[in-house]
Amino acid sequence: MSSEVQYQSGFGNEFATEAVAGALPVGQNSPQKHPLGLYTEQFSGTPFTASRSVNRRTWTYRIRPSVTHHPYQEIPSRQVRSGPFTEVPTSPNQLRWNPLPFPDEPTDFVDGIVTLGGNGDPAMQTGVGIHLYAANASMNGRFFYNADGEMLIVPQLGELRFCTELGILDVIPGEICVIPRGVKFRVELKEEKARGYICENYGLTFRLPDLGPIGANGLANPRDFLAPTAAFEDREGEFHITSKFLGRLWSAFIDHSPLDVVAWHGNYVPYKYDMARFNCINSVSFDHPDPSIYTVLTAPSPVHGTANCDFVIFPPRWIVAEHTFRPPWFHRNMMNEFMGLVFGAYDAKAEGFVPGGASLHNCMAGHGPDAETFERASSAELKPQYLDNTLAFMFETQLVVRPTEFAMKTSILQHEYFECWQGLKKHFNSKS
Repeated sequence: MSSEVQYQSGFGNEFATEAVAGALPVGQNSPQKHPLGLYTEQFSGTPFTASRSVNRRTWTYRIRPSVTHHPYQEIPSRQVRSGPFTEVPTSPNQLRWNPLPFPDEPTDFVDGIVTLGGNGDPAMQTGVGIHLYAANASMNGRFFYNADGEMLIVPQLGELRFCTELGILDVIPGEICVIPRGVKFRVELKEEKARGYICENYGLTFRLPDLGPIGANGLANPRDFLAPTAAFEDREGEFHITSKFLGRLWSAFIDHSPLDVVAWHGNYVPYKYDMARFNCINSVSFDHPDPSIYTVLTAPSPVHGTANCDFVIFPPRWIVAEHTFRPPWFHRNMMNEFMGLVFGAYDAKAEGFVPGGASLHNCMAGHGPDAETFERASSAELKPQYLDNTLAFMFETQLVVRPTEFAMKTSILQHEYFECWQGLKKHFNSKS
Protein backbone atom coordinates (compact mmCIF):
# COMPACT_ATOMS: atom_id res chain seq x y z
CA MET A 1 0.00 0.00 0.00
CA SER A 2 1.15 3.52 -0.77
CA SER A 3 2.17 5.81 2.09
CA GLU A 4 0.24 8.63 0.40
CA VAL A 5 -3.32 8.51 1.65
CA GLN A 6 -6.13 9.94 -0.44
CA TYR A 7 -9.80 10.34 0.38
CA GLN A 8 -13.20 10.80 -1.18
CA SER A 9 -15.83 12.92 0.56
CA GLY A 10 -19.55 12.52 1.21
CA PHE A 11 -21.61 10.34 3.57
CA GLY A 12 -23.40 7.34 2.03
CA ASN A 13 -22.32 8.25 -1.51
CA GLU A 14 -21.78 5.80 -4.34
CA PHE A 15 -17.99 5.90 -4.74
CA ALA A 16 -15.85 4.51 -7.57
CA THR A 17 -12.06 4.17 -7.30
CA GLU A 18 -9.24 2.14 -8.86
CA ALA A 19 -5.59 1.82 -7.89
CA VAL A 20 -4.62 0.54 -11.35
CA ALA A 21 -6.04 2.01 -14.55
CA GLY A 22 -8.56 -0.31 -16.16
CA ALA A 23 -9.28 -2.29 -12.98
CA LEU A 24 -12.79 -0.88 -12.61
CA PRO A 25 -15.22 -2.34 -15.17
CA VAL A 26 -17.36 0.13 -17.07
CA GLY A 27 -21.06 -0.51 -17.57
CA GLN A 28 -21.16 -3.99 -16.02
CA ASN A 29 -20.52 -5.06 -12.42
CA SER A 30 -19.49 -8.65 -13.14
CA PRO A 31 -17.97 -9.18 -16.59
CA GLN A 32 -17.37 -12.74 -17.74
CA LYS A 33 -13.61 -12.16 -17.78
CA HIS A 34 -11.93 -9.23 -16.04
CA PRO A 35 -9.39 -7.45 -18.30
CA LEU A 36 -6.70 -7.53 -15.56
CA GLY A 37 -7.52 -11.03 -14.32
CA LEU A 38 -9.15 -9.85 -11.09
CA TYR A 39 -11.94 -11.64 -9.24
CA THR A 40 -15.31 -9.92 -8.83
CA GLU A 41 -16.81 -10.02 -5.33
CA GLN A 42 -19.86 -8.15 -4.05
CA PHE A 43 -19.80 -7.12 -0.40
CA SER A 44 -23.27 -6.48 1.08
CA GLY A 45 -23.93 -4.69 4.37
CA THR A 46 -27.73 -4.86 4.18
CA PRO A 47 -30.21 -7.42 2.86
CA PHE A 48 -30.44 -7.39 -0.95
CA THR A 49 -34.02 -6.12 -0.77
CA ALA A 50 -33.42 -3.18 1.60
CA SER A 51 -34.86 0.05 0.22
CA ARG A 52 -32.55 2.02 -2.04
CA SER A 53 -32.12 4.85 0.50
CA VAL A 54 -30.53 2.51 3.08
CA ASN A 55 -29.13 -0.27 0.87
CA ARG A 56 -25.39 -0.69 1.37
CA ARG A 57 -23.17 -2.76 -0.90
CA THR A 58 -19.80 -2.51 -2.65
CA TRP A 59 -18.45 -4.32 -5.70
CA THR A 60 -14.78 -5.23 -5.31
CA TYR A 61 -12.24 -6.35 -7.90
CA ARG A 62 -9.52 -8.25 -6.13
CA ILE A 63 -6.48 -10.42 -6.76
CA ARG A 64 -8.01 -13.40 -4.94
CA PRO A 65 -11.55 -13.88 -3.56
CA SER A 66 -12.18 -13.88 0.18
CA VAL A 67 -12.75 -17.64 0.37
CA THR A 68 -9.04 -18.48 -0.05
CA HIS A 69 -8.15 -19.11 3.59
CA HIS A 70 -7.77 -22.18 5.80
CA PRO A 71 -10.50 -23.12 8.35
CA TYR A 72 -10.97 -20.91 11.40
CA GLN A 73 -10.03 -22.20 14.85
CA GLU A 74 -11.21 -20.58 18.08
CA ILE A 75 -8.58 -18.60 19.98
CA PRO A 76 -8.68 -17.03 23.47
CA SER A 77 -10.87 -13.92 23.63
CA ARG A 78 -8.81 -12.25 26.38
CA GLN A 79 -11.00 -9.42 27.75
CA VAL A 80 -13.30 -9.15 24.71
CA ARG A 81 -16.96 -9.86 25.54
CA SER A 82 -20.25 -9.73 23.62
CA GLY A 83 -23.95 -9.79 24.35
CA PRO A 84 -25.87 -11.10 26.03
CA PHE A 85 -23.94 -9.53 28.90
CA THR A 86 -24.75 -11.67 31.93
CA GLU A 87 -21.40 -12.16 33.72
CA VAL A 88 -22.38 -10.13 36.79
CA PRO A 89 -25.55 -8.45 38.12
CA THR A 90 -26.15 -4.99 36.65
CA SER A 91 -26.07 -2.29 39.31
CA PRO A 92 -28.30 0.82 39.12
CA ASN A 93 -25.42 2.90 40.51
CA GLN A 94 -23.58 5.61 38.62
CA LEU A 95 -20.18 4.26 37.52
CA ARG A 96 -16.93 5.90 36.48
CA TRP A 97 -13.51 4.58 35.45
CA ASN A 98 -9.99 5.96 35.22
CA PRO A 99 -8.12 5.56 31.91
CA LEU A 100 -7.08 2.06 30.87
CA PRO A 101 -3.35 1.57 31.64
CA PHE A 102 -1.00 0.64 28.84
CA PRO A 103 0.18 -2.98 28.66
CA ASP A 104 3.72 -3.98 29.65
CA GLU A 105 4.04 -6.57 26.89
CA PRO A 106 3.83 -5.84 23.14
CA THR A 107 0.08 -5.64 22.44
CA ASP A 108 -1.60 -4.80 19.15
CA PHE A 109 -4.96 -3.13 18.61
CA VAL A 110 -7.03 -6.36 18.72
CA ASP A 111 -5.29 -7.83 21.76
CA GLY A 112 -5.56 -4.45 23.48
CA ILE A 113 -9.38 -4.38 23.42
CA VAL A 114 -11.10 -4.60 26.81
CA THR A 115 -14.90 -4.73 27.07
CA LEU A 116 -16.57 -2.54 29.71
CA GLY A 117 -20.12 -3.59 28.92
CA GLY A 118 -22.95 -3.58 26.44
CA ASN A 119 -26.47 -4.74 25.72
CA GLY A 120 -28.49 -6.77 23.26
CA ASP A 121 -27.11 -9.71 21.34
CA PRO A 122 -25.12 -9.80 18.09
CA ALA A 123 -27.02 -12.94 17.08
CA MET A 124 -30.23 -10.87 17.14
CA GLN A 125 -28.56 -7.86 15.48
CA THR A 126 -29.55 -5.45 18.22
CA GLY A 127 -27.60 -3.64 20.92
CA VAL A 128 -24.00 -2.54 21.32
CA GLY A 129 -20.70 -3.57 22.84
CA ILE A 130 -18.64 -0.83 24.50
CA HIS A 131 -14.89 -1.31 24.65
CA LEU A 132 -11.66 0.46 25.51
CA TYR A 133 -8.36 -0.23 23.76
CA ALA A 134 -4.74 0.33 24.74
CA ALA A 135 -1.99 -0.79 22.36
CA ASN A 136 1.76 -0.40 21.95
CA ALA A 137 2.42 -2.47 18.81
CA SER A 138 1.22 -2.58 15.21
CA MET A 139 -0.58 -5.58 13.75
CA ASN A 140 2.10 -7.46 11.82
CA GLY A 141 1.00 -10.39 9.68
CA ARG A 142 -2.42 -10.23 11.28
CA PHE A 143 -5.75 -8.95 9.99
CA PHE A 144 -9.14 -8.58 11.68
CA TYR A 145 -12.80 -8.40 10.80
CA ASN A 146 -15.90 -8.16 12.95
CA ALA A 147 -18.93 -10.18 11.84
CA ASP A 148 -20.93 -9.06 14.90
CA GLY A 149 -21.19 -5.36 14.15
CA GLU A 150 -19.66 -2.20 12.76
CA MET A 151 -17.00 -0.50 14.89
CA LEU A 152 -17.03 3.22 15.68
CA ILE A 153 -13.54 3.99 16.97
CA VAL A 154 -12.72 7.14 18.97
CA PRO A 155 -8.94 7.59 19.43
CA GLN A 156 -7.98 9.40 22.62
CA LEU A 157 -4.20 9.13 22.40
CA GLY A 158 -1.97 8.25 19.45
CA GLU A 159 -2.48 8.34 15.69
CA LEU A 160 -3.67 5.13 14.01
CA ARG A 161 -3.47 3.94 10.43
CA PHE A 162 -6.32 1.64 9.39
CA CYS A 163 -5.23 -0.39 6.38
CA THR A 164 -8.51 -1.81 5.08
CA GLU A 165 -9.67 -3.82 2.09
CA LEU A 166 -10.96 -0.62 0.50
CA GLY A 167 -8.01 1.66 1.29
CA ILE A 168 -6.21 3.51 4.06
CA LEU A 169 -7.55 5.80 6.78
CA ASP A 170 -5.16 7.79 9.00
CA VAL A 171 -7.02 8.77 12.17
CA ILE A 172 -5.86 11.07 14.97
CA PRO A 173 -7.44 12.02 18.32
CA GLY A 174 -10.27 14.41 17.55
CA GLU A 175 -11.36 12.25 14.62
CA ILE A 176 -13.47 9.08 14.51
CA CYS A 177 -13.27 6.07 12.24
CA VAL A 178 -16.10 3.68 11.35
CA ILE A 179 -15.24 0.19 10.05
CA PRO A 180 -18.29 -1.59 8.60
CA ARG A 181 -19.27 -5.08 9.69
CA GLY A 182 -17.12 -7.62 7.87
CA VAL A 183 -14.44 -5.31 6.43
CA LYS A 184 -10.95 -6.77 6.95
CA PHE A 185 -8.27 -4.44 8.26
CA ARG A 186 -5.08 -4.14 10.24
CA VAL A 187 -4.02 -1.27 12.50
CA GLU A 188 -0.59 0.35 12.43
CA LEU A 189 0.47 2.62 15.27
CA LYS A 190 1.99 5.89 14.04
CA GLU A 191 3.24 6.62 17.57
CA GLU A 192 4.64 4.46 20.39
CA LYS A 193 1.26 3.82 21.99
CA ALA A 194 -2.42 4.40 21.41
CA ARG A 195 -5.58 4.42 23.49
CA GLY A 196 -9.25 5.07 22.89
CA TYR A 197 -12.85 3.88 22.83
CA ILE A 198 -14.92 1.60 20.60
CA CYS A 199 -18.67 1.35 20.10
CA GLU A 200 -19.52 -1.97 18.44
CA ASN A 201 -22.92 -1.53 16.85
CA TYR A 202 -24.81 -4.83 16.45
CA GLY A 203 -27.84 -3.14 14.87
CA LEU A 204 -28.68 -1.06 11.81
CA THR A 205 -25.75 0.92 10.46
CA PHE A 206 -24.84 4.39 11.67
CA ARG A 207 -26.19 7.22 9.55
CA LEU A 208 -26.69 10.97 9.79
CA PRO A 209 -29.69 12.02 11.91
CA ASP A 210 -32.62 13.83 10.31
CA LEU A 211 -32.47 17.58 10.94
CA GLY A 212 -36.19 18.34 11.18
CA PRO A 213 -36.86 22.00 12.08
CA ILE A 214 -33.12 22.75 11.93
CA GLY A 215 -33.44 22.61 8.15
CA ALA A 216 -30.91 21.58 5.54
CA ASN A 217 -27.66 22.53 7.30
CA GLY A 218 -25.92 22.09 10.63
CA LEU A 219 -24.56 19.39 12.92
CA ALA A 220 -22.40 16.97 10.87
CA ASN A 221 -22.40 17.69 7.15
CA PRO A 222 -22.11 14.82 4.63
CA ARG A 223 -19.20 16.31 2.70
CA ASP A 224 -16.95 16.18 5.80
CA PHE A 225 -17.02 12.37 5.99
CA LEU A 226 -14.04 10.89 4.15
CA ALA A 227 -13.81 7.45 2.54
CA PRO A 228 -10.53 5.96 1.29
CA THR A 229 -9.46 5.52 -2.30
CA ALA A 230 -8.42 2.08 -3.53
CA ALA A 231 -5.03 0.84 -2.29
CA PHE A 232 -4.00 -2.82 -2.39
CA GLU A 233 -1.35 -5.22 -1.13
CA ASP A 234 0.01 -7.95 -3.41
CA ARG A 235 1.93 -9.87 -0.75
CA GLU A 236 2.40 -13.58 -0.16
CA GLY A 237 3.59 -15.18 3.08
CA GLU A 238 2.26 -16.47 6.38
CA PHE A 239 -0.66 -14.35 7.58
CA HIS A 240 -3.61 -14.84 9.91
CA ILE A 241 -7.13 -13.42 9.90
CA THR A 242 -8.83 -12.95 13.27
CA SER A 243 -12.62 -12.97 13.15
CA LYS A 244 -15.05 -11.87 15.84
CA PHE A 245 -18.11 -14.06 15.29
CA LEU A 246 -20.97 -14.40 17.78
CA GLY A 247 -18.85 -13.01 20.57
CA ARG A 248 -15.88 -15.33 20.15
CA LEU A 249 -12.53 -14.83 18.44
CA TRP A 250 -11.41 -17.17 15.66
CA SER A 251 -8.22 -17.32 13.61
CA ALA A 252 -7.48 -18.66 10.12
CA PHE A 253 -4.22 -19.04 8.18
CA ILE A 254 -3.99 -17.35 4.80
CA ASP A 255 -0.98 -17.36 2.46
CA HIS A 256 -1.46 -13.82 1.14
CA SER A 257 -2.66 -10.43 2.31
CA PRO A 258 -6.47 -10.19 2.18
CA LEU A 259 -6.13 -6.45 1.50
CA ASP A 260 -5.88 -7.12 -2.23
CA VAL A 261 -8.78 -5.09 -3.63
CA VAL A 262 -7.44 -3.24 -6.68
CA ALA A 263 -10.65 -1.38 -7.49
CA TRP A 264 -14.14 -0.97 -6.06
CA HIS A 265 -17.37 0.94 -6.38
CA GLY A 266 -20.25 1.19 -3.93
CA ASN A 267 -21.47 2.76 -0.70
CA TYR A 268 -20.55 0.16 1.96
CA VAL A 269 -17.23 1.66 2.99
CA PRO A 270 -15.07 2.59 5.97
CA TYR A 271 -14.94 6.31 6.69
CA LYS A 272 -13.56 8.91 9.05
CA TYR A 273 -14.79 12.26 10.37
CA ASP A 274 -13.05 15.23 12.00
CA MET A 275 -15.19 16.27 14.97
CA ALA A 276 -13.85 19.83 14.73
CA ARG A 277 -16.07 20.17 11.64
CA PHE A 278 -19.27 19.65 13.66
CA ASN A 279 -21.52 22.71 13.46
CA CYS A 280 -23.05 23.13 16.92
CA ILE A 281 -26.62 24.35 17.28
CA ASN A 282 -27.63 25.66 20.72
CA SER A 283 -29.61 28.32 22.54
CA VAL A 284 -29.12 32.05 21.99
CA SER A 285 -31.84 33.10 24.46
CA PHE A 286 -32.52 31.00 27.57
CA ASP A 287 -32.36 27.35 28.66
CA HIS A 288 -30.66 24.92 26.32
CA PRO A 289 -31.80 22.05 24.10
CA ASP A 290 -31.57 18.37 24.92
CA PRO A 291 -28.12 16.84 24.30
CA SER A 292 -29.54 15.09 21.22
CA ILE A 293 -28.82 18.36 19.41
CA TYR A 294 -25.16 17.26 19.40
CA THR A 295 -25.77 13.97 17.58
CA VAL A 296 -23.16 13.16 14.92
CA LEU A 297 -24.42 9.71 13.91
CA THR A 298 -27.41 7.57 14.81
CA ALA A 299 -28.17 3.87 14.45
CA PRO A 300 -31.97 3.59 14.56
CA SER A 301 -34.00 0.85 16.19
CA PRO A 302 -37.33 -0.53 14.92
CA VAL A 303 -39.08 1.95 17.25
CA HIS A 304 -39.35 5.29 15.47
CA GLY A 305 -37.48 8.05 17.30
CA THR A 306 -35.55 5.58 19.48
CA ALA A 307 -31.92 4.81 18.68
CA ASN A 308 -30.14 1.54 19.07
CA CYS A 309 -27.23 3.93 19.57
CA ASP A 310 -26.56 7.64 19.11
CA PHE A 311 -23.04 9.02 18.89
CA VAL A 312 -23.12 12.46 20.53
CA ILE A 313 -20.23 14.89 21.03
CA PHE A 314 -19.64 17.96 23.21
CA PRO A 315 -16.97 19.95 21.34
CA PRO A 316 -15.69 23.53 21.78
CA ARG A 317 -18.64 25.94 21.43
CA TRP A 318 -20.12 29.26 22.47
CA ILE A 319 -22.40 29.43 25.51
CA VAL A 320 -24.58 32.55 25.56
CA ALA A 321 -27.95 31.69 27.15
CA GLU A 322 -29.33 34.27 29.59
CA HIS A 323 -30.83 33.64 33.07
CA THR A 324 -29.83 29.99 32.68
CA PHE A 325 -27.88 27.33 34.52
CA ARG A 326 -25.43 26.59 31.73
CA PRO A 327 -23.85 23.21 32.53
CA PRO A 328 -25.93 20.09 31.90
CA TRP A 329 -28.87 20.07 34.29
CA PHE A 330 -29.62 17.26 36.72
CA HIS A 331 -31.55 14.58 34.89
CA ARG A 332 -32.76 10.98 34.70
CA ASN A 333 -33.19 9.25 31.35
CA MET A 334 -34.97 6.37 29.68
CA MET A 335 -31.87 6.11 27.50
CA ASN A 336 -28.53 4.90 28.84
CA GLU A 337 -25.41 7.05 28.65
CA PHE A 338 -21.78 5.96 28.34
CA MET A 339 -19.42 8.94 28.25
CA GLY A 340 -15.75 9.37 27.39
CA LEU A 341 -13.37 12.31 27.24
CA VAL A 342 -10.86 12.77 24.41
CA PHE A 343 -9.14 15.90 25.70
CA GLY A 344 -9.59 18.86 28.03
CA ALA A 345 -12.18 19.08 30.80
CA TYR A 346 -15.90 18.32 30.73
CA ASP A 347 -18.03 21.27 31.82
CA ALA A 348 -20.20 19.21 34.20
CA LYS A 349 -17.35 17.82 36.29
CA ALA A 350 -14.65 19.68 38.22
CA GLU A 351 -12.37 16.66 38.64
CA GLY A 352 -12.25 12.87 38.39
CA PHE A 353 -13.44 12.64 34.78
CA VAL A 354 -10.18 12.75 32.85
CA PRO A 355 -9.12 12.12 29.21
CA GLY A 356 -9.21 8.39 28.59
CA GLY A 357 -11.66 7.85 31.44
CA ALA A 358 -15.32 6.88 31.16
CA SER A 359 -18.63 7.04 32.98
CA LEU A 360 -21.90 5.12 32.78
CA HIS A 361 -25.32 6.39 33.82
CA ASN A 362 -27.96 3.79 33.10
CA CYS A 363 -31.74 4.04 32.82
CA MET A 364 -33.24 6.38 35.45
CA ALA A 365 -29.98 6.82 37.39
CA GLY A 366 -29.87 10.45 38.51
CA HIS A 367 -26.78 12.35 37.38
CA GLY A 368 -25.56 15.82 36.54
CA PRO A 369 -22.93 18.35 37.61
CA ASP A 370 -20.92 17.71 40.74
CA ALA A 371 -21.24 19.94 43.79
CA GLU A 372 -18.30 22.20 42.92
CA THR A 373 -19.55 22.76 39.37
CA PHE A 374 -23.09 23.49 40.59
CA GLU A 375 -21.98 26.13 43.08
CA ARG A 376 -19.67 27.80 40.56
CA ALA A 377 -22.25 27.86 37.75
CA SER A 378 -25.04 29.11 40.02
CA SER A 379 -23.18 32.36 40.68
CA ALA A 380 -21.25 32.78 37.42
CA GLU A 381 -21.50 36.01 35.42
CA LEU A 382 -23.60 35.10 32.40
CA LYS A 383 -21.58 36.80 29.71
CA PRO A 384 -20.91 35.06 26.38
CA GLN A 385 -18.29 32.37 26.96
CA TYR A 386 -16.39 30.20 24.51
CA LEU A 387 -15.94 26.72 25.95
CA ASP A 388 -12.54 25.79 24.54
CA ASN A 389 -10.11 22.87 24.71
CA THR A 390 -12.71 20.20 25.38
CA LEU A 391 -14.05 17.18 23.53
CA ALA A 392 -16.33 14.75 25.32
CA PHE A 393 -18.64 12.22 23.69
CA MET A 394 -21.51 9.90 24.53
CA PHE A 395 -22.70 6.53 23.28
CA GLU A 396 -26.41 6.76 24.11
CA THR A 397 -28.38 3.55 23.70
CA GLN A 398 -31.97 2.39 24.18
CA LEU A 399 -31.03 -0.70 26.22
CA VAL A 400 -29.37 -0.83 29.64
CA VAL A 401 -25.59 -1.13 29.40
CA ARG A 402 -24.62 -4.18 31.43
CA PRO A 403 -21.04 -3.97 32.75
CA THR A 404 -18.67 -6.90 32.41
CA GLU A 405 -17.00 -8.62 35.33
CA PHE A 406 -13.79 -6.82 34.38
CA ALA A 407 -15.55 -3.44 34.54
CA MET A 408 -16.85 -4.10 38.06
CA LYS A 409 -13.65 -5.59 39.50
CA THR A 410 -10.89 -3.61 37.79
CA SER A 411 -8.68 -1.27 39.79
CA ILE A 412 -9.60 1.61 37.44
CA LEU A 413 -13.20 1.62 38.72
CA GLN A 414 -13.78 4.71 40.89
CA HIS A 415 -15.63 3.35 43.92
CA GLU A 416 -15.83 6.87 45.37
CA TYR A 417 -17.59 8.38 42.32
CA PHE A 418 -20.84 8.93 44.26
CA GLU A 419 -19.03 11.33 46.60
CA CYS A 420 -18.88 14.09 43.97
CA TRP A 421 -22.60 14.82 44.60
CA GLN A 422 -22.62 14.51 48.39
CA GLY A 423 -21.59 18.14 48.88
CA LEU A 424 -24.76 19.47 47.21
CA LYS A 425 -26.36 21.68 49.84
CA LYS A 426 -29.92 22.50 50.76
CA HIS A 427 -30.72 26.04 49.53
CA PHE A 428 -34.50 26.00 49.98
CA ASN A 429 -35.95 28.98 51.83
CA SER A 430 -39.75 29.13 52.00
CA LYS A 431 -39.62 32.81 52.99
CA SER A 432 -37.76 33.98 49.86
